Amino acid sequence: MAKVLMKGNEAIAEASIRAGGLYYFGYPITPQNEVAEYLSRRMPEVGGTFLQVESEVAVSNMLYGAAGAGVRCWTTSSSPGISLMMEALSYIAAAELPCVIVNIMRTGPGLGGILPSQGDYRQAVKGGGHGDYRSIVYAPASLQEAVELMPLAFDRADRYRTPVLVLGDGMIGQMMEPVEFREHEFPPLPPKDWATDGCKGRKPNVVNSLYLDPVKEEELNRKLVAKYEEIARKEMKSDEYGTDKPYRVLLVAYGTTARICRTAIARLAEEGIGVALFRPITLFPFPAARLKELSRPAEFLLSVEMSTGQMVEDIELAVRCRKPVHFYGRQGGLVPTPEEVVDEVKRLLAGAKGGAA
Repeated sequence: MAKVLMKGNEAIAEASIRAGGLYYFGYPITPQNEVAEYLSRRMPEVGGTFLQVESEVAVSNMLYGAAGAGVRCWTTSSSPGISLMMEALSYIAAAELPCVIVNIMRTGPGLGGILPSQGDYRQAVKGGGHGDYRSIVYAPASLQEAVELMPLAFDRADRYRTPVLVLGDGMIGQMMEPVEFREHEFPPLPPKDWATDGCKGRKPNVVNSLYLDPVKEEELNRKLVAKYEEIARKEMKSDEYGTDKPYRVLLVAYGTTARICRTAIARLAEEGIGVALFRPITLFPFPAARLKELSRPAEFLLSVEMSTGQMVEDIELAVRCRKPVHFYGRQGGLVPTPEEVVDEVKRLLAGAKGGAA
């Protein structure tokens, strides 16, 4: 199939349609508005449902209802809008319902601004809503990868009966790149015999997240933990660059920031400085074992983010304090440049020689 030049938000929308995500509920917020604009035209063409709802709170509860009925449903929003969905996301996780939520992150905290950010890492990875639950979290670094991850997100949501988050920043949503929509085949899914799709000669199904009996509530929590442990064993995804050559420094970055790091690595190589990149594709489960292995040859690790360093603690946990972990980032919608990353690597290497790092 030929490649098509598309904006990121529109490519995500089309990939989701082709993955069977035919029930979309949304509320406008920059920088992801093109998703809804695109779907408002495309959904009638494919027999899907597009509904612009009165608020993000209503969106998330419509996801709860549609997921409970067994359909493939999803939404997109941006940082403060995602925050308003967190209560319902906890309900959805507790009720073990599948849905996909795309967050095209903008700056914060608060209303912040409409420029790109990675400031929602902790919200996505550590839960976001209340209670002991987790969500699978994917972080694409290109539009093609976003297109590839959307079918996977829908499949894993159904397979594990869990919400799946896809984290992109404003650059992923707004940039244009050529993309190719490929066919994806996954193993058969278990039947949705739990869905509230009408009683047809069977006992009624009940979707619930309220357990007043503490014993039953504990049973649910333990069941969820077992599921998250299975996800952690089976679903870790990562990418690496430059690890086939000797390196003194290991950069860690996700999403579009990782692309900036690749350019920085190439420029450092021209000066004879060996640097490699580790890129988590799943932020949960975090690919800690592979990062730990790759950290061994490095003098130190440098996390590069568009945040105040929200991923640093996961990197430190992965390497278990055996190597120094440094941070470089920009906030407020400012994006680290390759030159800034190059300068920071050189500064840290000079400090290491002087014993100050």
